[in-house]
Amino acid sequence: MSRVSYGFFAGCWVVVSLLLVSCSTPGYQPSKPWHTERGFKNLHAEKENGFFDYWYMRWFSDVDWQDQAEQAHLIPTAEPNMDAIEAPDPDVRQVTWIGHSTFLLQYQGLTVLTDPIFSDRASPVSFAGPTRLTPLPLPLEALPPVDAVVISHDHYDHLDEASIKALGPDVHYYVPLKLKGWFLEQGIEAERVTELDWWQSASDGALAVHATPSQHWSGRSLWDRFETLWASYVIDIGDWRLWFGGDTGYNEFQFKDIGERFGPIDLALNPVGAYLPRWFMEMPHVDPYQATLIHRDIGARQSVTMHWGAFQLAAEGIQQTLDDIEAAREKSGLSPSEFQVMAVGETKFF
Repeated sequence: MSRVSYGFFAGCWVVVSLLLVSCSTPGYQPSKPWHTERGFKNLHAEKENGFFDYWYMRWFSDVDWQDQAEQAHLIPTAEPNMDAIEAPDPDVRQVTWIGHSTFLLQYQGLTVLTDPIFSDRASPVSFAGPTRLTPLPLPLEALPPVDAVVISHDHYDHLDEASIKALGPDVHYYVPLKLKGWFLEQGIEAERVTELDWWQSASDGALAVHATPSQHWSGRSLWDRFETLWASYVIDIGDWRLWFGGDTGYNEFQFKDIGERFGPIDLALNPVGAYLPRWFMEMPHVDPYQATLIHRDIGARQSVTMHWGAFQLAAEGIQQTLDDIEAAREKSGLSPSEFQVMAVGETKFF
């Protein structure tokens, strides 16, 4: 993406942010270490950068910002397996990567979506912001009926208003604490939205969703940072246990806690992207090697990588991401089947 488009987006973001209204809950009382009077906080992060820090890093530092759009041909892509998606074998665990952090999980007659974004841009506006690097492999209208959606946090590349409205009111949404109000504003009925704090769980038949910690932040404007919670999730579909990382940085404590409480994990949906420069991205985003540490910490038998190859959110290039994934895998002694790279649009069976 060019400097002009990023500059335009930055300006638009400021204008839109000034117009957005904060959604804080007056009188909220903290009850847990990650709760605050205003909302929530990370327990193990030393520095949390803001929007203007990002602006400075992007435009006034000496960071070598690669153009991922010029390297988009390096992103592995595949034609969707529509036969499997439309008529899945209920006894086969199957995962389709739609891109970024959006996965279609199908098993035992259930269909679950994670962080659905089907829009062309990850942005509060339709005319600016990070645009999709490869064509959307599976349009939303081609999806089979969706039973549940799991949302990790409220950033625009994870919570997309147009996608939620298109999915509609018949889906059940599992969301972090204090995010339910946003869904009510979209016309979703209250009984269709389950709000979870870290370490809380909810179940419905063969599906159980457990909210687990992550290291990140929230906010859809300049005025509502940290007012809603962010989370990763352990998702049980029958006897299949997955971990969905959402968006996270690394620390030596929380992921080991997840492993102690929920391990072993059959499959981790493991974020690896938007990690350079490290001095800026270290708090909210893991690099590929740290993703392998998470794989170990939570007791994952297999991981597939995500949060890369859809929208450019940081400085690294596509080939660098692929090279860093391979180097991290080798450094950690993991095989390609243990720490996998899926193609955008690909369906895999586990």
